[in-house]
Amino acid sequence: MSVNQTTAPDDVAAEPKTPKGDRTDMVGKALGLLVLLGDEPRGASAAEISRRADLPFSTTYRLLGSLTRDGFVDYEPDGRRYHLGLRIFQLGQRVSNHHGFAGTALPVLRRVTEQTGEATILSVRDGHHHLTVNKVDGPQAFRVTSDPGHLGALHATAVGKALVAFAEDAEREALLEELALDPLTEHTITDRGAFRAEIEKVRRQGYAVMDEENENGMRAVAVPLLNPQGHAFASLATAVPVFRLSMEALLAHVPLLQDAAAELAARLPQR
Repeated sequence: MSVNQTTAPDDVAAEPKTPKGDRTDMVGKALGLLVLLGDEPRGASAAEISRRADLPFSTTYRLLGSLTRDGFVDYEPDGRRYHLGLRIFQLGQRVSNHHGFAGTALPVLRRVTEQTGEATILSVRDGHHHLTVNKVDGPQAFRVTSDPGHLGALHATAVGKALVAFAEDAEREALLEELALDPLTEHTITDRGAFRAEIEKVRRQGYAVMDEENENGMRAVAVPLLNPQGHAFASLATAVPVFRLSMEALLAHVPLLQDAAAELAARLPQR
């Protein structure tokens, strides 16, 4: 439920003055707050958001009030925390439908999952991250946690490596130079030379793998969805827990993923 506030929370001792330059581009500031909230699944207080956004508390509080009023943000009075609202979900669903990620892609993902018995994930690149746009869970009890809307690391995931490897030449080179190769597990590739070699390997073999590099206990294989110029506009993956499928058994699904990727590439708008 959306709740409008009339008084500021008491978790801020002092409020900085607002420079004149901060009075402009309020739309950009509001959108920035939404992006920050998207990285906080448990929500955040106005003070926390203000600090992360590097905005005066009064500006943050006023913008959050407007976003709450219009349904883009929800306010939880008990915990004094803000969360993304249902209006964001509605808009996201419209974007997904517009790009075919729901209506067009979902039946293909379901078919792949029926044949593999495992989760199938469709992702696109969003700057220096991959964005999960659709996922179908397998029938097993163990779920993959990369739900639609999840932003993940390009360097530590199969879908991310496929997107980097088959990006346009200039974009690929920029990513190879600029990506922060943060260690997410003890298996994450953090050496830039090793990552470059990994991407070249992906380009040669036509698929990418992740073996506990992003999350302990999980492995995945991904293939690119290619446009007519041979560049990836999305990637498709099968993800499994390591105890259920060996890497060799997982790689046996590559032809199935490649067929599904070719079908999706022919049917999805490539924007």
